[in-house]
This record gives sequence, structure tokens and C-alpha cells, in this order.
Amino acid sequence: MPRRVAITAYLIKRLGHSVLVLVGLLLFVFLLGHGIGDPAKMMLAPEASHEQYLATRAQYGFDQPLYVQFIRTASGWIRGDFGNSLWQRVPSLPVALSRVPATLHLALATALLAIPTAIIIGTISAIRPRSWLDRALTVISLGGVSTAEFWLGLMLILLFAVQLGWFPTSGYGGIENTVLPALTLAFRPIGRIAQVARGAMLDEMSKPYVVTARSKGLAERVCTFGHAFRNAAIPIVTMCGDETASLLNGAVVIETVFGWAGIGGLLIQAIGRRDLPLIEATVFVIAIMIITLNFLVDLLYTRVDPRIRFGSAAA
Repeated sequence: MPRRVAITAYLIKRLGHSVLVLVGLLLFVFLLGHGIGDPAKMMLAPEASHEQYLATRAQYGFDQPLYVQFIRTASGWIRGDFGNSLWQRVPSLPVALSRVPATLHLALATALLAIPTAIIIGTISAIRPRSWLDRALTVISLGGVSTAEFWLGLMLILLFAVQLGWFPTSGYGGIENTVLPALTLAFRPIGRIAQVARGAMLDEMSKPYVVTARSKGLAERVCTFGHAFRNAAIPIVTMCGDETASLLNGAVVIETVFGWAGIGGLLIQAIGRRDLPLIEATVFVIAIMIITLNFLVDLLYTRVDPRIRFGSAAA
């Protein structure tokens, strides 16, 4: 299959899958919003009168059959109209999109810190297995996986912001505002990616082609990085993509702890204020970001491993 045709077929297939995922996710959010209770009662304050309740049901069409409500809501999704935010009294989708730069800022800073550090730790551990250095790095990686992020964030604030005064305690801004939340978020990805990198590298370095390369007198760095690392890259890239997706998912807890004006914090605020249109818009934007990231990871596979081609992916 010609490369251009294969790419086109792959893109069409991924687009179809993405649309199905989005529809299924939004349908789930819609049913959940209607299934956990009367949406009109959820939107109104507890002290609202019965007249206000009836007016809200009529205003948003909650007095109509559920399938009619879904058809009307889904037609709005197709037009990019998620309705007005009940909290901010403006269209919901622009509010959600306005938080994307802050989330991308924090996710990129965390990824730039976590991914190289984790790969270095995992590779060094694989090069010197069962050494004291391997044990020390393994303890560090396990600590990253096991530590609760909200606790680590609070400890970093207490030490570096309150006690030492080196960084602000919260807020969205420049480098000084980014350091503490990025460090907090990077701790878990460092642990998980390092463990995967170590396992993948150990597996590759024990294979015959690496032993043969060493027997030919190739330098250890060539055997490690020129041969083993390239073949071990697929599981590492997969884990890096998974961890980055969790960052794009909003890093909800850390954005709340550090008062970061990202989309995860917005989702928590929308849920707390029972703002169904804003919840749906925020979930939609988060889903789009994660689908885009997964697509980019798939493209990266073809660069990492020449054996992977669009033709086989699209088949």
C-alpha cells in the first residue's frame, strides 16, 4: 500500500475511533448528570422555591423526555455549543478553552523534567543491575510511585514557600510559580517511567544481539544506546504518553493545591457548583487533548521502530 494512501486510511480510522470515544464519553456524562438526581435541583440552591424549580426545569428543558433532551443537547455539541455556564453566565466552551494554556504550560514543564530524569535513572539501573546504585535508584522510583501527590505538594509548599520563601505558595504565572507544582507532579511519572525503562533495558541487554555486539568489541555506550535503547523505546514511549495524558487530564488535585488556573481545577469548580454545561464542555476539551496526544504517540512509534508502518496500523 502506498505510504500516502496508508496514512490517509490510518487518519480516517483514528478519526472514526475518536468520534466514537467522544460521543460515548459525552453520553456517559449526560446520563450521569441526569442519573444522580434531578438536574434542576442540583443546579439550584437548597433554599430555592418550588416556582424557581419549575422555571428552571422549563428553561433548560428538563421537563421533556430524556431522549428529547439528549437529541437537543447532542445537536448543540455538533455545533460546538454546550450552553451557557450557570456559574459564569457565558458560553461554557470558551471558558473551558481559556484554561487550556495553563494546563499545557504545567504539563510541558512536568514532562520536560520527568521524562529525561526517569529515562536516565532507568538506564543507569539497567546498566548496573543489583549494584548499590541500582538499589538506590529503585528506592527513589518506588518512592515516586508510592508518594501521595497532595501530601508532597503540601510539604514542598511548607518547606520552600513558607519556611524558605523561595517560591510563591500558589498561583499561575512564570517560572517561580511553575517550579513547585511541576516538581510535585513529576515525582510519580519519574518513578513509573524509570521502572518501565529499567525493565525494558534489562530485557533488551540480555538478548543475543547485544551479546554479539559486545563480543565484536563495540563500546558499551554503543551497545546500550545504539542498539538496546532503540529497541526498548516502545514501552518507554507508551508509558511516557500515558503519564503525559494524566497531566493533560488536568492534574486535578495539584491544580487545586497550588491554585493553578488549569482545566482540572475548573472541572472541580464546575462539579462543586453543579454547573452541568461547564462540566460537559470541560470533559469534551480534556478528551480532545488526550485523543490528540495518543495520536501523536502513535506517530512517534513509527519513528522509534521502523518496523511499524501506517499500513499495518490501518489494516
